[in-house]
Amino acid sequence: MAESQAEPQAFTCHWHPETATRLSCSQCRRHICTVCLVQAPVGIRCRECGRAQPLPTFDVRPVNYARAVAVAAGVFVLGTLVWLALAFVNGWLASLIMPPVIGYATGYLVSRAVNLKRSRGLMLIAGGTVVLASLVGVALTGILGLWYLMSVAVGVLIAIGRVRM
Repeated sequence: MAESQAEPQAFTCHWHPETATRLSCSQCRRHICTVCLVQAPVGIRCRECGRAQPLPTFDVRPVNYARAVAVAAGVFVLGTLVWLALAFVNGWLASLIMPPVIGYATGYLVSRAVNLKRSRGLMLIAGGTVVLASLVGVALTGILGLWYLMSVAVGVLIAIGRVRM
């Protein structure tokens, strides 16, 4: 008795003709090897059909950074003016309250200005605004201590938490 089992036909990769494969793109049906395949939510795709695009949340363009810097500058100026007004009432209390307040305002407004996008650059802008405002606050009030540094750290964490990746 002769065995008549038919072996599955092996095809060659569209991009690598020397590579035999049984895989094919789920969209265009080209044969692809494991090097050429892209895992997509809808199946296995070739590199042309499954072009990877960054998620819109992480696709931050230069215009977004310009908006973030403009908003951060506004928060810096307004926060410094409020800090100065509160420093006349109670300088020590103002130096403990204002860094977290500026951090929250910066993180929230920068995030809204760039349509809730996320990036390391936005984190640097938000955290840097709190640090710069805190340096100006030290110059205004002359108060620098452990509690003040902890307040600045909380403000920076709040600011970058809103635009964290």
